[in-house]
Amino acid sequence: MRDVTVILQMICPDRPGLVSELAGWVAANGGNIRHADHHTDAGAGLFLSRIEWDLDGFGLSRAALPEAAAALEQRLNGQAQLHFSDAMPRVAIFASKQAHCLQDLLWRVQSGELPMQVPLVIANHPDLEPLCAGFGVCFVCVPVAKATKPEAEQRMLELLAENRIELAVLAKYMQVLSGDFLQRFPDVINIHHSFLPAFKGAQPYHRAWERGVKLIGATAHYVTEDLDDGPIIEQTTVPVSHRDDVDDLIRKGRDTERLALARALRMHLHRQVMVYRGRTAVFA
Repeated sequence: MRDVTVILQMICPDRPGLVSELAGWVAANGGNIRHADHHTDAGAGLFLSRIEWDLDGFGLSRAALPEAAAALEQRLNGQAQLHFSDAMPRVAIFASKQAHCLQDLLWRVQSGELPMQVPLVIANHPDLEPLCAGFGVCFVCVPVAKATKPEAEQRMLELLAENRIELAVLAKYMQVLSGDFLQRFPDVINIHHSFLPAFKGAQPYHRAWERGVKLIGATAHYVTEDLDDGPIIEQTTVPVSHRDDVDDLIRKGRDTERLALARALRMHLHRQVMVYRGRTAVFA
């Protein structure tokens, strides 16, 4: 069991001395810093920082830390998020018929690679229920049709609330979430079947093969109301050649999807991703 650490993410207006001030605040309370990553976006005039330190021996108790971080946030005129490394967020996975991403995530959770709980899988088809049963995960099928989409999304929101879900992951969930859904539950990560922004829409591997592409990939991103246009977390690619047929592209594409989604989710869970102005800084 690893020692518990505290993770502070701070975004604030840039000015001289911020690295020293933040590190000094941790040191003044007896904190032993494990990791410190900083970035200045000169164009935006913003300073971004992720600092992680040991909770054991720190001068402020776990209960007192949120108030202290809020005071630091106010002093720097910024936005702060405080996390603890032993947190196990409750995550719902959304799926349709394709099993590869769902199975990969459930295996990584079972093996302890991803620090999260999966109390619920929601799908719009019943095909993957046996897979979830094998992992001991609750599976709920919520069919979605154009005429009944509002009712289906309302049912999904109820399930998320009932299961106290903090994050949703779209593991090849072949439906577009409405703006109303995202306003009510904005914390969603998606895996997209291309190295965005190329080859959006249906049959991406067929169109990629027809164009003779030499590189395919997958993109994991946060979901926004703009389709496939949310802040990007991770992208993976794999080379292809004239010897590859469509089935080869699909096989290789699934590999990139699994890897990109797992990497993105891991970085999100470890609080290595910071979102600002529609983009991300990833301290990996």
